[in-house]
Order: sequence, then C-alpha cells, then structure tokens
Amino acid sequence: MIDSAVLDTAVQALQRGGVIAYPTEAVWGLGCDPDNPDALTRLLQLKQRDPAKGVILVAASIEQFAPWLDQLTIPQREILETSWPGPNTWLVPDNGRTPALVRGEHDKVALRVSDHPGVRQLCQAFGGPLVSTSANRAGQDPAMSEADIREIFAGQLDAIVPGALGGNPRPSTIRDLLSGSVLRA
Repeated sequence: MIDSAVLDTAVQALQRGGVIAYPTEAVWGLGCDPDNPDALTRLLQLKQRDPAKGVILVAASIEQFAPWLDQLTIPQREILETSWPGPNTWLVPDNGRTPALVRGEHDKVALRVSDHPGVRQLCQAFGGPLVSTSANRAGQDPAMSEADIREIFAGQLDAIVPGALGGNPRPSTIRDLLSGSVLRA
C-alpha cells in the first residue's frame, strides 16, 4: 500500500496537471490526468512519444470507466468484466469522451482495470482513470525500478510513487473489443 503522505503528494500533483511515475504490473509507468491537455502534452514530450500513437488509460474498477462504456452491448461489457482486473488492455470504440491526445490517430481508446494494488489505490484516491504509459523515452527499454526513473527523468517529474512491480513478466495484452484480435500478446 502507498503511504498516505506519498499518495496525497501524487494526487495533488495530478490535480495540478503534473506527471508522475509509479510501479505497475510489469514495468514502471508515467501517468497524468487524461482530461488535462497540458499534462498530456508534457507527458508525451517527456517520453518523446508520437502523439498519433495514443496512450492507455488505467482505472481501479470498471465503474471508473463508465463514461467510456455507455455505447457497449451487454455481451461486450461482459467480456470486459470477466477479464478485469488483470493484465488485459482492451481497445474500445471511442464514444466522443476521449481526448485526442489519449486516443491518438485511432477511433478507439485503450482501457485497463489494473490488479496492481498501488495503481488501484492511486486511481481511487485520484477519483478516476489515469494515463498509464511505460516510463521510458520512445524506443528505449521501460524503467524497471525507481532508480531507473530517477536516472531517465532526473528532476522532470512532479511525483514518484515508490513501490514494487506487480510481478508480471511483460506488459498487458492489448485486444480489440470488437474484433477480438490481439495487437500485443
């Protein structure tokens, strides 16, 4: 569990439009408020990531994704409900709710309900989903430790949430909800 003072600092940073680093299931991630365009722009600049690629949103529960799921059929929702929480990212048709910098050039948004206790605690304290993208510069290996974070992003982050990785050997599987196709195994 995240220390309450550390959690408060991270949430305040997110609310002010900051970019934070935190451990996830498999690698360290960078996060920000998905509804703050300045924070999204800064996160993408830190990563040196092409905005056309989009980013994943992570939440503590399927309920936190309710605004993104209102157009889904009952069978589609059941697919999500049975795979979450867990290492499954789903590409869901955008219903107009998703900022362009989150979606990138796509007409779908990538969503995951995490089973990592720290990520869930962070999303609960923030009150909604966060951007979750690997903590690295584009084309480089993702950070695997807090020391890596400090080396890669020295002084450029608004908060670092210490903790352990979740033990997954690789990042989440990415699937398209409509077609079922796997984009990342």
